[in-house]
Amino acid sequence: MNDIRTILRQATDVLGDRLEAEALLAHVLGVDRAWFFAHADDVPAAEASARFESVVRRRADGEPVAYITGRRDFWSLSLEVTPATLIPRPETERLVELALERLPRGGRVLDLGTGSGAIALALARERPDTTVIAVDASEDALDVANRNACRLGLERVTFRLGDWFAPVRDERFHLVVSNPPYIDQCDEHLALGDLRFEPRSALVSGSDGMDDIRRIVLDAPDYLVKGGWLLFEHGWNQGHDARMTFDTSIWREVFTAADLELRDRVTGAQRL
Repeated sequence: MNDIRTILRQATDVLGDRLEAEALLAHVLGVDRAWFFAHADDVPAAEASARFESVVRRRADGEPVAYITGRRDFWSLSLEVTPATLIPRPETERLVELALERLPRGGRVLDLGTGSGAIALALARERPDTTVIAVDASEDALDVANRNACRLGLERVTFRLGDWFAPVRDERFHLVVSNPPYIDQCDEHLALGDLRFEPRSALVSGSDGMDDIRRIVLDAPDYLVKGGWLLFEHGWNQGHDARMTFDTSIWREVFTAADLELRDRVTGAQRL
């Protein structure tokens, strides 16, 4: 039987990534990665070694680490994720930052297409005085978001099932945020990497990836108070097209912000 040091080295050779190997072994053994420093010579039980070999094979076949472990860190939160939800990504934290800059005290927030609840729960964690309503068309995704809210002690976030604004008829918000589908249906990246395993309905939006963004921008004024903000994530090459969706007779302060890699990532505007 091999010790921890050898097992990790072999898995790293297979995966080409030491951090992924450590994350998977930590998941199997129920420890954190710091544990390995003091236990490199330990020999895990045969059952644990077999399970680790299985998850390494799954990762080598392309399955995302987040789906294998059922967890992904986002903002200051550790979130459950499943194949029913998108995997929260670091670039989406830029949307949270911009939202917090524009969210008034005691404001009302609507998160469209909440998935695992990442954006809604991050805002609720940072602004306890805020009313947060999160919507998704997938019942399975909302089940995940609800579990995340309960585990994090953020049960005051309200989750509703439905298509975009449909579950909040006649309601008004100070801020609407969204990480909607924004990949075009013919994009070659859909057949690569983690995207192969993520829900297509949360990724693809028409021939140019902009169908859902256009719909959100068109409908949002009816759900925002005067002076309220709409912010949404999009692809690195969609900043210009995203800004062009705003009617300047309804919106002002139209802008696009870059992520940490200096790529266009979030566009928004303020309702007149």
